[in-house]
Amino acid sequence: MAFGSMNGGSRQTPMTEINVVPLVDVMLVLLVIFIITAPLLTHSVKVDLPKASSSPNITKPEHIEFGLRDDASLYWNGEPVTMDQLAPRFAATAKQDPNVELHIRADKHVHYEYVAKVMSIAAKAGLVRIGFVTDPSLQ
Repeated sequence: MAFGSMNGGSRQTPMTEINVVPLVDVMLVLLVIFIITAPLLTHSVKVDLPKASSSPNITKPEHIEFGLRDDASLYWNGEPVTMDQLAPRFAATAKQDPNVELHIRADKHVHYEYVAKVMSIAAKAGLVRIGFVTDPSLQ
């Protein structure tokens, strides 16, 4: 857009420079708005989330309660057993019912080595449903 005089007789060249002062003003206003609103967008709202508790699973009677104490003693449904007796007992149980569940109750101070050995023996014997029993009240 060329600006010139209304005088039709004189030939003036159009103004070729862009006036950037209004653009700078708009940019500064936008920058101030951004600086003010940016912290408000990143501020998180404190929300008190509800606490969820899991309900205990109702288990069928076809399961084995297996206990491991911190002194490496083993218990099959409350009866003391040795590591050598596990393989034949797991195999016999898996032969009777392949869907039997093994519930491992391990003391929190038991070395993982013993838990891994029991799980390995049970898996080799054919038990595929192995789970850990925990106390949900200790969270």
